[in-house]
Amino acid sequence: MTFATPGLRRINFCCLLLGFSLLPFLAGCGRSGPSSLERPTPPPPKVTVVTPEVRNVIDWDHFTGRLAAVEMVDIRARVTGYLQEVHFKEGAEIKEGDLLFSIDPRPYEAIVERMEARVTSARSRAELTAKELENVTKLQGNGAISAEDFDRRAKAAAEAEGLLRAAEAELRAAKLDLEFTEVRSPINGRISDARVTKGNLVTSEAQESTLLTTVVSLDPIYCMIEVDERSVLKYRQLHREGKRVSAEFGRVEALMELAHESGFPHRGFIDFVDNRLDAATGTIRSRAVFPNPEKLMAPGFFARVRVPGSGEYEGFLIPDRAIADDQGTSHVWVIGQDDVATYRKVTTGPLLDGLRIIREGLSAGDRVVVEGIMAVRNGMKVSPGPFAAGQPEAAGK
Repeated sequence: MTFATPGLRRINFCCLLLGFSLLPFLAGCGRSGPSSLERPTPPPPKVTVVTPEVRNVIDWDHFTGRLAAVEMVDIRARVTGYLQEVHFKEGAEIKEGDLLFSIDPRPYEAIVERMEARVTSARSRAELTAKELENVTKLQGNGAISAEDFDRRAKAAAEAEGLLRAAEAELRAAKLDLEFTEVRSPINGRISDARVTKGNLVTSEAQESTLLTTVVSLDPIYCMIEVDERSVLKYRQLHREGKRVSAEFGRVEALMELAHESGFPHRGFIDFVDNRLDAATGTIRSRAVFPNPEKLMAPGFFARVRVPGSGEYEGFLIPDRAIADDQGTSHVWVIGQDDVATYRKVTTGPLLDGLRIIREGLSAGDRVVVEGIMAVRNGMKVSPGPFAAGQPEAAGK
């Protein structure tokens, strides 16, 4: 008879315990039904969608510039003399013809009186010689006067007439100098400060004429801009294709805003384009003109100007937050009739009324995901809902 050793009895006992411990697991594997390790299928992610708004739009190009006066005049002395009076309030708005400065007129009044006396004398001499010539002309017909005497009288009359015209010209010049002692504004506008005060000597010398003040017009007002070469070529190509008129041949709309403004509230037009491109800067000088009835804009102000950068085309407008970027490529998620998301590349344009213009990639009836785009994958089924209009937009791109 064979007896089991103590070590063998321990191994058999352990195997028996292991078999009893595996019985519940083996019994569970034999039952049909869901396993406790299986996870339930998650529901489709909820997203909000919007249908693009279809609108005829144009693109705008933006430039910076500075305001400039349509008319600007340096008021200088036209006669030499002592400044007698300053008649304007510095920085005030003035009208054409307003008296600005008075220069002591007394020396010029004396010159006018002397010239008037000279004219009177010259006129008397001219009348006398003319009468004498008339008399000798009658005598010459009767042979009572020699030809030499007649010629002498004729030359004297012509000389006297010349002296009279010279005296009259000098009188007009003297009166003009007297008129220039009253310095008046040649334009409407706003005046600067007085550069010379009462009692100072001012001079009219050509190279050293005294600057008294300056006047600039305010309404309308210019905005000077520099347009880059690429934009100039684009505008000329658009003109050639009949999509947009060139400022060289017609009026182009321009909108402007100042540094503290938004929405480009000022409406004007481009009225000048220079005849050459500056090779040093690669730009061409252009000018827009804007009305300024309230006189609040002044020369030198910084301004932003936008002009049409394309012809009119049909664009699709969607909220800016619906657009995502993938390595520099813009795309949106479009939901089909089966509520399955599809990746769609798009070509974007500028913002218009808070919405982003889509030039290419969308159709009028597409449903575009606005909210929940981070949970969407290509080919994924989603649960779409309408986008609530008027929700705050994210920062524009």
